[in-house]
Amino acid sequence: MAEFSASVYQNEFLPDGGTDVHAIVTVSCTGAGSAGQSGSGDAGEIIIVDTSGSMGAEGVRAAAFAAQTALDQILDGVWFAVISGNDRAQLAFPPSPEPVMVRMDQFTRQAAKDAVSRFYADGGTAMGTWLRLASRVFATVPTLTQKHALLLTDGENQHESPEVLTQTIQAVTGQFQCDCRGVGVAWQVDEVRRIATALLGTVDIIPAQDQLAAEFAKIIQNAMSKGVAQAEMRVWAPQGAQVLFVRQVAPTVDDLTARRTEVNALTSAYPTGSWGDESRDYHVAIRLAAKGIGQEQLAARVQLAIGADVVAQGLVRALWSEDEALTTRISPEVAHYTGQTELAEAIQDGLAAKAAGDTATATTKLGRAVQLAAQTGNEEATTRLRKVVDIDDQDNGTVRLKRTVEKADEMALDTASTKTTRVKK
Repeated sequence: MAEFSASVYQNEFLPDGGTDVHAIVTVSCTGAGSAGQSGSGDAGEIIIVDTSGSMGAEGVRAAAFAAQTALDQILDGVWFAVISGNDRAQLAFPPSPEPVMVRMDQFTRQAAKDAVSRFYADGGTAMGTWLRLASRVFATVPTLTQKHALLLTDGENQHESPEVLTQTIQAVTGQFQCDCRGVGVAWQVDEVRRIATALLGTVDIIPAQDQLAAEFAKIIQNAMSKGVAQAEMRVWAPQGAQVLFVRQVAPTVDDLTARRTEVNALTSAYPTGSWGDESRDYHVAIRLAAKGIGQEQLAARVQLAIGADVVAQGLVRALWSEDEALTTRISPEVAHYTGQTELAEAIQDGLAAKAAGDTATATTKLGRAVQLAAQTGNEEATTRLRKVVDIDDQDNGTVRLKRTVEKADEMALDTASTKTTRVKK
C-alpha cells in the first residue's frame, strides 16, 4: 500500500500591505509497488518507434534491438502494443487491422520481438499520426488506469503541419503519459518537448544509436516501477484569493498552471501522473487580500489526491508582521527553485537566440544561465554550459560563445535545461 507525505517550506511572514505567498511543497511516496499490480486497475505500455526513411537500415536495426530490450522490461500481465511510425502510423504488434492490445507473457513477448525484427526504414515523419493511433489503442482496454508510451524519433515532423501536430497534442493530452527520445541530431528539441511536456513525460537526446537499448530499458523499468496510476495536486485557496501558479520544480521544471481543472469554487486540481517510490517538489504561489499587522490566514491547503481520496496534505500560511527581520527573510527552498526555473528559461532563450543569429542576446542569456547554475549548485548544468560557452567569470555570468560547438552538446544542454538539483534541506 502506497504511503504519501507532504512537507511545506516557506516564509509565512508578510509585510504591511503584502499579498503574495510562496511555498515549496515536497511530496514523497513509498511502497508504490509495480505498474498494474496495485489493485487500482490495469497498466498499459506502448512502444512507438520511428521507422521513417531517415532512420536508414542501420538506425532501424538499432531501434528494433532497443524495442526488443524494452519488451523484456515490461512486466507479465501488463497490456502492451508496438507502433511503427513514419508519415503514417501502423500497429506493428499485435498484428491486427484494428487497434488492439494484448497482455504480456512469454509467448506475446517473443511474438512482439519477432514483429519488431521485421522493421524497415521507409517514408516520412508525421508524429501526430503516431500519437492518435496510440490514443486509439489505449482506448481499447477500458480497465487501464495507467497508460504510458515511449516515443523515439530521429527527425523533424515534416509530413504534417505544426497546426495539425498541435491539434493532435491537445486532443490526446490527459489520455496517456509519454516519454520522448530523439536519436542523433536531426530532430527538433522544441517540437518533441511540446509532446513530452503536454503528456507529462520527459525529453532527452540519445546521441548515438548504440545507446538506444540501455536508454529504452531504463525508461520502461521506471514506468514499471510506478504502481500508483494517477494522482492530482489539489490547491484550496480562500475566498478572494488567486492561485498565481503551480509548478513542479524537482526533479524537473514543469509548469502545471494551465492544466487547472475545477474541483469546486475554491479548489483547483493539477495532474501529476503516475508515481513510484519518489519525492517531488512543487512551487505554489498564492495572492491574498492584504490584512492588518498581527493577523494570520490560511493561504492554501495543498493536497495530493488519488481519485476521491486525499493521501497527503500541507498547509501554507500567511502572517502579517511589522518586523523586517521576519518579513525580509527569504525561504532558501523558494529562492533555490526560483533560480532553477529561471535557469531553465535562460538556457532555452539563449539557445533560441543563438540559433536565430542574435549573438548579443545569446551571450547575455547563457551568461545569466552560468551565473544561476553556480548560485543554485547545478553542476550538471554548468558542465553542459561549458561545452557551448567559454566562461570568463562564473559569479558575474561573463561568457563568450564558443566558435565551434557540437550539435549534440547544444541539444543535450537544451533537453537537460529543465532538470533541477534538489535544495539541501
